[in-house]
Amino acid sequence: MSKITGVKTYDFRFPTSNTLSGSDAMNPDPDYSSAYVEISTDADDGIIGVGFVFTIGRGNDVVCAAMNSMAHTLVGRNVEELLDNMRLAWDLLVGDSQLRWLGPEKGVEHMAIGALLSALWDIKAKRAGKPLWRLLGEMEPEELVATLDFRYLSDALRPEEAIEFLKDGQRGKQERIANLLENGYPGYSTAAGWLGYSDEKMVSLCKEETQEKGFKLIKLKVGRRVEDDIRRLGLAREAIGPDVKLAVDANQVWDVPDAISWINEFHDFDLAWVEEPTSPDDVVGHATIARAINPIPVATGEHMQNRIMFKQYLQMNAFGIMQIDATRVAGPQELVIEYLLAKKFNKPVCPHAGGVGLCEAVAHFAMFDYVAVSGTMENRLIEYVDNQHEHFVHPTVIKNGNYMPQTAPGNGAEMTQETAEKYLYRG
Repeated sequence: MSKITGVKTYDFRFPTSNTLSGSDAMNPDPDYSSAYVEISTDADDGIIGVGFVFTIGRGNDVVCAAMNSMAHTLVGRNVEELLDNMRLAWDLLVGDSQLRWLGPEKGVEHMAIGALLSALWDIKAKRAGKPLWRLLGEMEPEELVATLDFRYLSDALRPEEAIEFLKDGQRGKQERIANLLENGYPGYSTAAGWLGYSDEKMVSLCKEETQEKGFKLIKLKVGRRVEDDIRRLGLAREAIGPDVKLAVDANQVWDVPDAISWINEFHDFDLAWVEEPTSPDDVVGHATIARAINPIPVATGEHMQNRIMFKQYLQMNAFGIMQIDATRVAGPQELVIEYLLAKKFNKPVCPHAGGVGLCEAVAHFAMFDYVAVSGTMENRLIEYVDNQHEHFVHPTVIKNGNYMPQTAPGNGAEMTQETAEKYLYRG
């Protein structure tokens, strides 16, 4: 048996504001950052578990402090006991009442819990010799569901329903795994869409992302000036042609009435969706917008704080496209529940990614869903932005617009030593 001997955090920041990569109507100058954690043990296998929370600069140190505030809960614990019963790990971290008070189950503390649980799942996957998507996808339904917390969800999803969904997912699983390994999972690109880019750069990148990289959907940021949005959408549609899908993202910038009037200017562009039209906490507002802009679907979820918010959005039919983020909620267990909720309510999931480490992390959950839950890739894509991948030991690989599945054991979040030395923030 082995014990956890250390929880070490790192504050990594990348100066993306220098190129305006990541710029949008709400976040004009982000510095993509990673509050990164390593969990070490005294086992002789040399395995270190890695997790992280994505931020956009200042406040990254706050997330690291939150992770450090929980270290005492794990240091000294029996590793095998936690890995064999990941619900215990969840309960230990989420159930710390004094820290839970700061949420509850949302915000910085909840994201920090997610990083620590991700690091434990990373150890579990590495010990099993499997990438995380395959570990999750090949777990027995009862075993996986036993790790999940259904508190506050029983009016929408019960454990026995989740088990049945996963049992249904057993049929054809090996064929889906083989297809995934050969062909990958569809992606879409936001590389051209940043608001800080000139029209010329945007058009050039639209052509590059579709014609050279093979993406079948492009997403643009909107919400600063409606005249600029209409001009840019027209240029983008001309550049990508009628057969490539086009989506937009407002990054929460509008009130509900503004969102409705603004989006209704976009009906000529055959949009795949409008993302985050208002506050991510406004369930009723999203439902109101969705009805008013029909047939343009609403997409949201990257800033949803927990499984309870997803439940309410689904119950209210407040979006047409469900999105998730790999580091916004409390780790793999909460993400698995989100996919099970999407299955219950028959909503496609198109994960948010693009920030440092998010592409590497979130692909595991989309692929788990395909293999073990939904069994389909129809109307499902993972966001992609071609930056910061060089910082990872096992970077995302795109082939013909598709994410190729990771085959290395673990969750794919491990950064290179060179990156760690170069981008460690020292104040």
